[in-house]
Amino acid sequence: MKIKTRLSLYFTLISSGALLLVLVSIYIAVFSFFTADFYKRLTDRTNLASQLYLKADELAADSMIQVQQKYLEKLPDEIIRIYDDNNISAFDMKHNIYWSKDIINQVRKEGSIQYEDGKKKVVGHYYHDNQGNFVILASAVDKGSTRRMVKLGQLTGILFIIFGTGLFFAGRMFAQKALSPVDKIVTEIRSIRSSNLHLRVGQVKSKDEIYELIDNFNRLLEHLQNAFELQQTFVANASHELRTPLTSIMGEVDVALDKPRDAKEYERVLRSIAADGSHLQETITSLMELAQVDLHYTQAILSPVRVDELIWELDEYWAVKKGPGMLKVQFGDMPEDQELLTISAHKSMLYIALNNIIDNAFKYSAPQPVTLNFEAGAGTVKVSVADQGPGISEADKAKIFRPFYRVNKDRSISGSGIGLYITGKIIELFGGSIQVLSNGFKGSTFIIEFAARNR
Repeated sequence: MKIKTRLSLYFTLISSGALLLVLVSIYIAVFSFFTADFYKRLTDRTNLASQLYLKADELAADSMIQVQQKYLEKLPDEIIRIYDDNNISAFDMKHNIYWSKDIINQVRKEGSIQYEDGKKKVVGHYYHDNQGNFVILASAVDKGSTRRMVKLGQLTGILFIIFGTGLFFAGRMFAQKALSPVDKIVTEIRSIRSSNLHLRVGQVKSKDEIYELIDNFNRLLEHLQNAFELQQTFVANASHELRTPLTSIMGEVDVALDKPRDAKEYERVLRSIAADGSHLQETITSLMELAQVDLHYTQAILSPVRVDELIWELDEYWAVKKGPGMLKVQFGDMPEDQELLTISAHKSMLYIALNNIIDNAFKYSAPQPVTLNFEAGAGTVKVSVADQGPGISEADKAKIFRPFYRVNKDRSISGSGIGLYITGKIIELFGGSIQVLSNGFKGSTFIIEFAARNR
């Protein structure tokens, strides 16, 4: 069953249940009113009978009937009796006692009673008078109320069916209107394949649950797209990047073994093999990092990471590798609350990202030092790495985060072209941003910003 139909049924059941409760309440209230009104009319007859009996010493039996017919509406099967202390009827029109002694005595004991005797309703009252004490009992059949209640029951049943049907179609219409964005989402999702993961589901204007659903689904698509790109990059480029230096090494070896060479030629061949081997080692290291990032990308468990502590770890690493003072760490504005130095990330992946930027800066800035500036505040954590290299042109700025793209086409500077690509993916995964500042002639600065972790 579709959600639209299920919601329509739920809406109809709840609304119809509420409507049925209201109709039943009205029915019971009207029934109670009619019953109370009929008992009141019987009570009026007992009151009239008492007044006539009290004010007249002698009153013919037909006189009370004449007064009753003049001032009160005749009730179906109406009977009125007045009994004295000896349970003798004052108006014995039919020469018998209509009510039993038990009923008469119950009226004397309780003062007044009302009850149903089959189809008849009975009212009894006990009166005190200087002429004596007496009991008045009146009964009649409430045919009018029964007839009206049957009509009311039929009317409420018809209204319930009509409104129930209307509520179902109204609920279906509103459910269809409310879920129309879902139909749009389903249509757009069907068009998304592994070959076009760049597509996104269009957002809705109202920021409700559907908005959150679309937002989270688009984030999932973004993660999947990045994971697919990482895998495709590894598969598409690994063989090529590994084959090139291996081919060069094998070629140099074949040339050297083709015929005897002098010492200088062998030295040149060995230097060439060493350079190609170094490039091969660097490529394998980059590919291993790429594989590691690919492994953790979609299943990385984020945890609080103190960025300042991570920077000190990087400082120690580069102090050993390049020498003390080659990585100049500078701290700018620092908050008093240490929580503002913490972001949600995967520590080892964040280490790889920042380390790749520093490594890239040293390659282009050698033998000059590299400056790392760290500051935090206003809910953001900012890390900037500045080198003293030849700079990056505007055309290259948009390409340096592509896989295996290298600014120096002549490969005068070693590198595989994967480091910045990995860095961009990791920073994107952790919700950060990265930008490059350079005039294209002297020096480049990479600026990374993250939102501070919410408590």
